[in-house]
Amino acid sequence: MNFIVWLIVGGLIGWVASVVMRTDTQQGILLNIVVGIVGSFLAGLLISPLIGVSALDEGISVSSVGVSLLGAIALLAVVNLFRRGRIR
Repeated sequence: MNFIVWLIVGGLIGWVASVVMRTDTQQGILLNIVVGIVGSFLAGLLISPLIGVSALDEGISVSSVGVSLLGAIALLAVVNLFRRGRIR
């Protein structure tokens, strides 16, 4: 059950990241979900230990969602860099 919640929250985070980066209309919902999930995972591995907050898989809190959103935005910037050659 925790995995399903993680997928749903990751998908929502991916959508919010695409709205923040203004790429929501150029990519589909599948890429939003993938970016959110992978960005949340990478942020949980790399950023969370550095700043001392829990990752999204340990429980949903404001700080874990913020770190996951930061990771999804960073991953979306990298995806945009490879797709268009520039960060939007």
